[in-house]
Amino acid sequence: MTRGEHMRTRKAVSVLMSGLMTAGAMVTGVTVAAVLSAAPARAFYANYQLIIPDRYDFHTWTWAVSYCVPEAADCVQITAIPMPVAKAFEYRANAYLTDGRYTLTVDVPDGLRCGNVYYGPVIATRDVYSWDAETLQGTLESSFAAGCDGAPGGTFTYPFSLVRL
Repeated sequence: MTRGEHMRTRKAVSVLMSGLMTAGAMVTGVTVAAVLSAAPARAFYANYQLIIPDRYDFHTWTWAVSYCVPEAADCVQITAIPMPVAKAFEYRANAYLTDGRYTLTVDVPDGLRCGNVYYGPVIATRDVYSWDAETLQGTLESSFAAGCDGAPGGTFTYPFSLVRL
């Protein structure tokens, strides 16, 4: 091989390598973009103040929202911390996302308070929270088998909102 042929071969290899590196960078860039675009548009994992304006003043919580175990795209774990701590039940449960709405069901031993709401008898409720994943606005349906003072069972419905802390 002559010196001229050697230089042409070297230049061809250099051009080929440059093209391969550019193609590799493009594939890597496309791969990174695909992974990033697969991430949720808005991360929900955080702490939120649960605001239920039409319910007793001590029936409010801070929600710590984290990953479910095992992790699933349509599931978040809610740890509810009563605020203030004195008169509400702490709970932990999974909320599931379907058609843009999360649903969380929790059994609350003191969900319905009778008479004096601070010191009177309590009745267990099954509380179902349902909220829009984008607006963080929803409804709470609090159902009970028997009401206060022997009244029949029923369901109370309350609007609520989540405010990120």
